Amino acid sequence: MKKIFAYTDGLTRLPTHYCPGCTHGVIHRVVGEVIDELGIRGTTVGVAPVGCAVLAYKYFNCDMFEASHGRAPAVATGAKRCRPEMSVFTYQGDGDLASIGMAEIVHAANRGEKFTVIFVNNAIYGMTGGQMAPTTMPNQRSTTTPFGRDVNLAGYPIRVAEMLSTLTTPAYVSRVSSHTAEQTVRAKEVIKKAFQYQIAGTCFTFVEVLSTCPTNWGLSPRESNKWLEKEMLPYYPLGDIKRPEDFEGGQHAGN
Repeated sequence: MKKIFAYTDGLTRLPTHYCPGCTHGVIHRVVGEVIDELGIRGTTVGVAPVGCAVLAYKYFNCDMFEASHGRAPAVATGAKRCRPEMSVFTYQGDGDLASIGMAEIVHAANRGEKFTVIFVNNAIYGMTGGQMAPTTMPNQRSTTTPFGRDVNLAGYPIRVAEMLSTLTTPAYVSRVSSHTAEQTVRAKEVIKKAFQYQIAGTCFTFVEVLSTCPTNWGLSPRESNKWLEKEMLPYYPLGDIKRPEDFEGGQHAGN
């Protein structure tokens, strides 16, 4: 009988700590499968963030660092520059990357550091209690915005992928989602391409993955998937935003 589904050796066999319906586990699996399929598990190092994915080092079956809050790109920069033959990736949430770590990711991208960033955007701070994040939607309720995000006071959600794509440095920047099986398959294809660009030494690669947070959204997992599709997709459109082949002159900058 042909096997059509199997556990990936890119992940350990530990059960995760994530809440029911959270798609961090789905995204973990996709990244683990990509690492395994590319045959780079023995030469890959990941950087875990502070936040819901703080224990990611327990789940990915490769060498891992734990970075201070928002500092994963700095740690990844050091690892990649010291061992450029390694495949290096950061796995970060929106609070970690888009708030305290905003300067780190902007400057790493601007320098053209050749590692891969998996940016999980669930529009809220998860582990720390459901506060408003830089990516929280207008009028979305959180523990710090009980009446909804007021854009006149807090500004609009930050589109990190679009912001990074304005930098002159060549990069691969894309946004995918994990709220349906079809979109998860697409997410895997994009993440695989990002790692392939890194392996080829082409450019900085950044994949934003829209994710759900049923616990802090106050919704069921099914309702969360529908909310993401209705509220987040129009504001955070999916697709490739920047590709290295579109860089004027075809020259690849970076170290």
